[in-house]
Amino acid sequence: MTNQELRLSVGASPGQRVVAVVFGVLLTAVGAAFVALPLVADGLLRRLTGPGDAFASYEEARDLPPGLLPPGLRDSADPNQSGPSPFVGLYGLPFVLLGLYLVLRVLRTAAWLDGSRARVRGALRTRTVDLATARIESGAVSYREADDGRAGEPQARAILATDPGSARGVSIPLRGMGLPVLPPSELRALAEAITTGRPGDEQAGDAHAVADHLRRLAERPSTD
Repeated sequence: MTNQELRLSVGASPGQRVVAVVFGVLLTAVGAAFVALPLVADGLLRRLTGPGDAFASYEEARDLPPGLLPPGLRDSADPNQSGPSPFVGLYGLPFVLLGLYLVLRVLRTAAWLDGSRARVRGALRTRTVDLATARIESGAVSYREADDGRAGEPQARAILATDPGSARGVSIPLRGMGLPVLPPSELRALAEAITTGRPGDEQAGDAHAVADHLRRLAERPSTD
């Protein structure tokens, strides 16, 4: 096993990053505009009904019957009636947060392998797990077709590694940047990190099964 830190080829492809960032920025902009709308609406309405309007306020036309008032002043005929609540703009806050999270996730997602320790960076935080001692499981599973057209062996799409005795863990996707699967050298490095110093007993059977699957992928990468 090499002691040099290896950056894994996880994450979105350049084209996917551009699309995700553009969508995230637009979503954030729409949400921010919705948040700011109640703050600027009152001033905007005052400018639209400013000195150039014949009746700038209800007080100036309070002697007229309500039926003769302009439509904009009929709605404000009651001086005790309050305008739109500024808290309405808070409905746009989830869109702002979702857009920012999408941009951070697509730009920050990365993973490194240093010996047997895997370091995975997400949108907001970075976690490190020792693959040699962690509980290893396979994530989502797909089925690759064999050469004769029949369904082949199941193919894991991610590795789930959890520290023993805790709920802290990482998920390492097995798809590369624009690739159906990580490069063979990285798959072998992951398999070696999982099995290094790990006993071959029944309790470690899942970890060895995942490592064997990674080695088979390295010998024959999927073309899905």
